[in-house]
Amino acid sequence: MGNKLYVGNLSYQISNADLEQLFAQHGTVRSAKVIEDRDTGQSKGFGFVEMGSDEEAQTAIQALDGQDYGGRALKVNEAKPRPPRTGGGGGGGRSRW
Repeated sequence: MGNKLYVGNLSYQISNADLEQLFAQHGTVRSAKVIEDRDTGQSKGFGFVEMGSDEEAQTAIQALDGQDYGGRALKVNEAKPRPPRTGGGGGGGRSRW
């Protein structure tokens, strides 16, 4: 178990401060970040919260997963590590064929 949580199905009006305040009711919040579109700055409807301990993270999951917040049922679970990005790029040269 980790103390970093994924929070999905957020209203697009939710701010980082709103997210932090919601989770602070269930323990110490080290960080709270709503993920935004790089170009528009618009929320993508999900974020991440880092709690002070694994126990506080479990408490927050149990208390908030499925709960209505801003008219939407929250999805709260342990954040999974981001998969490594594979090289993939390049290949811009002309083909010999």
